[in-house]
Amino acid sequence: MFESMRAGIKKAKDQERKLERPIEKVSRLIWPWQESKLLLFVSLMAVLDFISTFSALRINGNRGVFESGWIAKWALGIGGFPELLLVEAVTIGVLILIAIGIRALYNRLGFPGFARSAFVFIFVPYSVIIIPVIINNILHAFR
Repeated sequence: MFESMRAGIKKAKDQERKLERPIEKVSRLIWPWQESKLLLFVSLMAVLDFISTFSALRINGNRGVFESGWIAKWALGIGGFPELLLVEAVTIGVLILIAIGIRALYNRLGFPGFARSAFVFIFVPYSVIIIPVIINNILHAFR
């Protein structure tokens, strides 16, 4: 019985290995640099998001600048920018911990290609979403 289970696990791993390389190639097309640079980029985008929101609201008042996320709206409503900074720091921290955890799990299971891909597929969508937000905040700050 255990032998058939081991054989099934080995067969499943072999099938996953066939997918690992193509998925890693896609992740390298999306982000060709090291994962540490992606982590730095995402952290920089989070800081720019906070600074641009802060600047736009301070310069322009509440016209055209808002937080679309309900947690960020809540943080601004209960205490303003210190709470927003805390919420954004915790949010990006949790996202980083999730990505690092998934990456470590895949590496431990012997799938480094999936580890890199998971890291890229977690952070790139955040970056794609946050860049227009930053641009919007900057445009509204100088209107």
